Amino acid sequence: MSGYHLAQINIARFRRPKDDPANADFMAALDPVNAAAEAAPGFVWRLTGDGNDAVDIDAVPGDPNLVVNMSTWIDVDSLGAYVYRNDQHLVIMRRRKQWMEHIDVYQALWWVKAGHQPSVAEGLAALDHLAAHGPTAKAFTFRETFAAPDGSAARPLLDECA
Repeated sequence: MSGYHLAQINIARFRRPKDDPANADFMAALDPVNAAAEAAPGFVWRLTGDGNDAVDIDAVPGDPNLVVNMSTWIDVDSLGAYVYRNDQHLVIMRRRKQWMEHIDVYQALWWVKAGHQPSVAEGLAALDHLAAHGPTAKAFTFRETFAAPDGSAARPLLDECA
């Protein structure tokens, strides 16, 4: 068993204000999609704000339409199975362009010591690092993964990302 967990951040920016009726389907899906994540094998922790989700967290002051999602998982395969094979999650992901603006680097993965709950600042720093340097052991993607610092295997999930 590894002494590390996989952390992930993904960000999105709503095209319209969060509470706009155009976002109603997305907002209504949050609880069931989050419940599916929590029930998924390998799930460890997820960021929540005042509600049962992180939509109300002011990740970047002055950017009220930016939302952040963060979680930790036991490994890359567990997170990948949820992201790319969970039907509830896939339905929402297929519609994301309807609600969200395009962001070039919107997701980053990195290793944290088991039990650590990364902060939003850590997640945003991982995104910045990935944008500046490409995939490295410090911040990477599903296409190019890196082993945990203790040598735990991490293989790319190319089939899911193609």
